[in-house]
Parts: sequence; structure tokens; C-alpha cells
Amino acid sequence: MRFNRMEFAGSLGDLGTLLPITIGMIVINGLSATGTFYVIGLFYIIAGYYFRVPVSVQPMKVIGAYAIATGMTAQQVCSSTLLVSLFLTLIGLTGAITRIGSLIPKEVVRGVQLSTGILLMSQGVRFILGTSAFQQTGNVAEPFFRVQQIGMIPLGLLLGIAGFAVTALLLNSKRLPAGIAVIAMGLVAGLLFGDMSELTTIRPGLHFPELLPYGLPQISDLSVALFVLVLPQIPMTIGNAVVASADLSKDYFHDAAEKVTYKTMTLSMAIASGASFLFGGIPLCHGAGGLAAHYRFGARTSGSNLIIGCMFLALALFFGHDGIILLHLLPMSILGVLLIFAGAQLGLSILDMMNRKHMFVVLLMVTVTLTANLAWAFLIGIGCAYALRSEKTSI
Repeated sequence: MRFNRMEFAGSLGDLGTLLPITIGMIVINGLSATGTFYVIGLFYIIAGYYFRVPVSVQPMKVIGAYAIATGMTAQQVCSSTLLVSLFLTLIGLTGAITRIGSLIPKEVVRGVQLSTGILLMSQGVRFILGTSAFQQTGNVAEPFFRVQQIGMIPLGLLLGIAGFAVTALLLNSKRLPAGIAVIAMGLVAGLLFGDMSELTTIRPGLHFPELLPYGLPQISDLSVALFVLVLPQIPMTIGNAVVASADLSKDYFHDAAEKVTYKTMTLSMAIASGASFLFGGIPLCHGAGGLAAHYRFGARTSGSNLIIGCMFLALALFFGHDGIILLHLLPMSILGVLLIFAGAQLGLSILDMMNRKHMFVVLLMVTVTLTANLAWAFLIGIGCAYALRSEKTSI
């Protein structure tokens, strides 16, 4: 493990994915901020100690996006977290995930990675332009800022352009890593243009998560969660959070990633989501996009996991629910910049795809992802990849 400015910068790389959905589920769905921050921090730290290479911690995006868009209750979201945890435990302990992973062709993995990368970059641009669903809910580009524009130019657009330029210039710098520079720039903007009245309401102290804050799930909540949230999430979890993430870790870290297997990744997510259920937090997973973000901004050892994990634990321990107010200082546009560079890093993983049939599968999956969703793209990609293995088919 290393603890230096590159690892620190790399630890911040995935905030563009982690924070918007996390904040949305806490604010809109009423999940526990204290429990969420505790579990995120512990997940980062324990995963770093076990895997010995950087691993990402992310919200389950299908569940998060749908729950936010429809305003589902905390009980329904917690029910989905429990069901996902049980499912992952089952396929992890039985070894089924290893068999499933071995049947997924490499071109499908690359299709998942490119599709996810494009989604991240698209969301990053939306954050900068102020057109994401979360921003449109409040009808403002920077929901937690009192200043929305400088002259006739939107503040988010100015910050996004400046953040992009700073990141591009410093992306390979070891003296001043891009991740540190762009986050620092965002915090300065938050202090200058943010709603400072919020900060006066913060009451630091010692805070601990409450056990089962929403009680045990009811049958009705479990039924809704299963069909509306869990079933659509499963293909994306297997394709992106397990298979694509584990394969990308091998590409980046080679023999150092020997503990990163389909089984261990699945069980670690099962444990984390189980803890989230107990403390009223959000459902958590790994992700290829998050790993690409950490790696692109400088993370090379699991020290980055301990750095960001301790930050989230401190946020939970000393500020509890008020910790979310501190996160409001980061502009959405700066998070968008992180997403653009993370998505590009992940998408470039297809450079080893030289076969025409393989590239067709990849491009088909991207198309299905953009017109439907990644879960359908994953399933269609597998079917197409096996069909194209026949010598009777050609592209």
C-alpha cells in the first residue's frame, strides 16, 4: 500500500459516480445518510485490505435511478437491498457466478465497458450543462448554490470548462495530480458561490448508525422491490460489477489482482449490501467505471481505498446526517468532469478488439444501451456473440 498524493488523487476519481446517486437516494428516498456513509467507508477499507488493489464502491445504478425518478419509499429501497444481498450470496457461495462468468465472451465484457464508458461521459456532459434528471428536479444547474450564472453564462458551464482544462493539463502530473486540483477547485467554488447558510446548521459530534431504522420489510415492499428494482438490476450487476470489473482489474494490475475473482467480488457486494440493509443505507456494488476512474486519476495500490474509506467514515462519525451538507460544496459540473475522464478511460478498453465480429457485438451493445438499457444490451450481446461464432455467419 502507498499513501501519497497520487493515491489521494486516485481515491477521489469516482466521486462523480458515487455522490449524485447517493445524495439523491438520501434526499429523495429518505435513506439514512449516517448509515450510508458508514457502510461506504467500511466497504472501501475492507475491500482494499482484502483485494490488495484499488476497487470501486458505487451505488447500484438501476435501483438508484429508478428509486429517485419515482420517489420510492425507504422501506421499498431497503427491501431491494436485502433481496440483492441474498441473491448475490446465493450465486457466490454456490460458485454459480464463476460458471456464469466463464460463459460470457470477452467481446461482451468489452461491450459492457464501452457502453458504461459512454453512459458516464454522457452523464458528465449533462452535469456540466445542467440537464441531468437530478438537476432538472430542482430546475437549476447547481442545486445547492446561491449563484447560478456569471453575467449571461451559467456558472456550471464555466466551472465545467475550467475543470476540463485543468484535468486535461494535469492528468499525467505527479507534482499536482489532476484529481486533487479539480476537486480543490470545486470546493473553492462551493465556498464562494454555495449556500453558506447551510453550513451554519452543521452540529459536529459523535454519530453512529441506527440498526434497522425502517424496521423489517413487509411482504408488499418485498414484492414491489423484486419486480421493479431487483430483477432489472441483476444483469447489470453480473455484467458490469462482477465480470467487467474483475476482468478490468486483471488488465490493470495483473498478478497483484489474484484475489479479484468473480466469486470474491460477488460475495463482497453481498456483504456490503447486507450491511446497508441493516443500517438503512443504499445498495452498493463494485463497477468497471469506478475502477477506471480510480486508475485514471492515479490509484495504483489499495492505499487509495483506505484514504477515501477513512474520509467517508469520518464524515459519518463526526457529522452524521449533516455530512450531506458538506458534500453540497462540490459543484455538479466538477463531478461531471470526473465522469467524462473516467468514462473515456473505461471506453478505451476496447482497443484490443480487432475482430470484425467482436466489434459488431460491441457496437450492437452500445446501440441497445443507448436506446434501451445496459441490462438488455448485456443479454442481447451474449446471444449475438454466440450466434456469430458459427462459420455460417459473417459481418
